Parts: sequence; structure tokens; C-alpha cells
Amino acid sequence: MEKRAIAPRPNWRDEAERLGFTFADMHGAPYWDESSAYEFSLAEIEDKIEDPATELHALCREAVDRIVADEDLMARMGIPHARWDLVAESWRHGEPELYGRMDLGYDGAAPAVLLEYNADTPTSLYESASFQWLWLEQQIEAGVLDAGDDQFNGIHEALIERWRQIAEPGAHVHFAAMKDMPEDYATVEAMAWAAREAGLGAHYTDLESIGLTNEGQFADNEDRVIGTLFKLYPWEDLFRDEFAAHVQPSGVRMIEPAWKALVSNKAILPVLWQIAPGHPNLLPAFFWDDVSDALSGGGAARADGFDAVADRLARGYVKKPIFSREGASVTIVEGGRVTETAPNREYDDQPMIVQEYWPLPIMDGFRPIIGAWIVGETCCGMGIREDQARITQDLSRFKPHYIRG
Repeated sequence: MEKRAIAPRPNWRDEAERLGFTFADMHGAPYWDESSAYEFSLAEIEDKIEDPATELHALCREAVDRIVADEDLMARMGIPHARWDLVAESWRHGEPELYGRMDLGYDGAAPAVLLEYNADTPTSLYESASFQWLWLEQQIEAGVLDAGDDQFNGIHEALIERWRQIAEPGAHVHFAAMKDMPEDYATVEAMAWAAREAGLGAHYTDLESIGLTNEGQFADNEDRVIGTLFKLYPWEDLFRDEFAAHVQPSGVRMIEPAWKALVSNKAILPVLWQIAPGHPNLLPAFFWDDVSDALSGGGAARADGFDAVADRLARGYVKKPIFSREGASVTIVEGGRVTETAPNREYDDQPMIVQEYWPLPIMDGFRPIIGAWIVGETCCGMGIREDQARITQDLSRFKPHYIRG
């Protein structure tokens, strides 16, 4: 992996505006940044990112199977007790998943490591699947990139095929996101685009417009009954919403299914480490309550396997809430001393986990994170975000990539 300075397309902003990429700049700073790009070899992509991400996803499914059978683990996942059956039944009934984005740390040399997994409501889909592919095609056409260059990006095609696998031909799907959030709308529109190409009917509706009919079914603002709903609304919020009690009796099919709440939850990281301690693509992780005394020097840990990695965690760990967004409420501790905290602390009241601190590489002053896209159960593409801060937040930049050699 190398970061290369590359001449931006002279008209890329006009292209973004024409295509409705309205959040290419955010918060007064560039979000899409093509003044440089990341170069990978094909072997690197296949061996260091694609195959490990697919294997990690299979491990997550193994973790879900363990969690739904263990009430203690269900409680530690922060799922309200009243929703345990909804989650467990969605798994036992084999409700199919659609997509997710693994955030991986990778420095071009050591194995990639799983930092966390947004397997419920991941964004950056449009820029990963579509806009960076257009960048590749146009830069090759302009002679900026070589004719043989490629990109790890089969995301759109994989989504089309996945919709064909999980939906009946001609079925109608509603796609919902919060209004006035351009990034969320771009994600649901990219997903709806794939569904239409799969032969499905696709209807957009604002989340706020969804209500219940007299018969207890979900309906949109035109009173159309919603049979299948792709919702860019996290399960951890829906579980605490007044509509949660109506999900099962309404008969609505939710995408993602409720069991994905266990995967898109940082509490799965300690479970993964319990299942596969020492896995080359995992970092040691534990529930904070089990190891807080040991990490503060005030007592022993109550977690199996902690002693074997205690020295690694003593050098550095990250304390994370099990539910959070954009790096909020994350704290980095090195040598027993807090060295960085996220300014946004809105999730401080959440249960916490700790994970070994893995310093991201610094490339031209920025720290990249690989977003490995999983569609169905297979990794099929990636996007890269980078940040100057050690905690990747909402001001991070999206960078294109290409494969050479």
C-alpha cells in the first residue's frame, strides 16, 4: 500500500454536482479528496484484505450463533430484554443479510486487523461503489492512470445479485432514511439503484413519514403498506422506539434483519476474541467491567485469557462504547495515561469495551482506515477514509484507490 499524489480531474466538482454528490464537501472542508490516491497490488488486495474480511464475517456469524443461545451474552450486548426474541428469531429463521462495512487497520505489511464492523447502517456506499469507480475510468481515459490499472470494487454488481437472491422477482421494497441528510440519502439511493437493476420496485420514503395502519401494518406517507423496508436507522435506536413492539406483529420484513444488531455492535469484539483468541486479524478485546480493575492496577481481571495479553493492553488500549457513531466517546490510553479523547462524548453512558490500541499508519500526515464492504457473506470491494486525528471522526476524507501489479 502506497499513497500517490495524482492530478485531480479538472471538472470533478461539476461531475459531482451533476450526479447529485452533494456532500463532496462537508463542514467547510473536502470530504471527497482525489489529490492523491492509494495504490495496492492485486496480491495485497486478495490476501490481506478480501480473504481476511470474508473470514472475519464468517466468524461474526459464528459469534451471533453463540450469543443468541446465551442470555448472559445477550444482556451484555445492550439489547433490551423485551427485544431478545425478535433478535433471536430473526437469526433462527435465517433472515438473510444484505451488506456491511468492516473498518480495518492496515499498514501495507502486517495483517489487517478488525477495528469495528458497521453491519447495520453503514454509509459511504455511493462514493465507494460508484463515484470512485467513475474516478478510475476517467483517470485511465485521461492517461493519469495506466490502462491496466484496476480497483477492488464489485460492490454494485454484488448488491444487484444479492437483491436477486433475497427478494422475489418484481417485489417492492421501501427505502428509508432521515430527511435532510444527504449522505444517508445517497446511501439509500445507491441501494435502491441496485434493487431496480435486480428487477425490484423501489420506493423512497422519509423515516419520519412511516406510520401504522389501523390493521397494525407499516405504511408510507401515501398509505402504501410496507412489505419490505430497507431502513437506514440503527436497530439499537429502533429497539427503544415506540414502533419496536409492532415490528413482529406487522409482518414487515426489515433489511437489515434484527440479528445484525449483534454484529453492528462493538460488544461483539470481545466475543470474537473469546471464540478465536490470537487470530491474526483480531485485536485482544474485553468487556470493560471485566478488566477495568486490572487495567487501573487495582485488582485482577475477571476475563478468561486476559493474562495472556495483559502486557499488550498495558502498552495501549482503546475504550469504546458498544454503540456510537463517528468515533464519539472513544478514548485512547497508552501506558496507563489518556493520550487522546474524542471531543463528542454523547455515548459516555453506554456500556464499554476495551480493545488493544493499534496505531494507524501515518501517510502524508493522514491515518487511513480500510472500509471493506461485505455483501451477503463475501467481501467485494473497499473504500478508504483518512483522518489527521488518531480517532477517525466525521471530518475524515474519502480517498480513491487503484490496483497496479
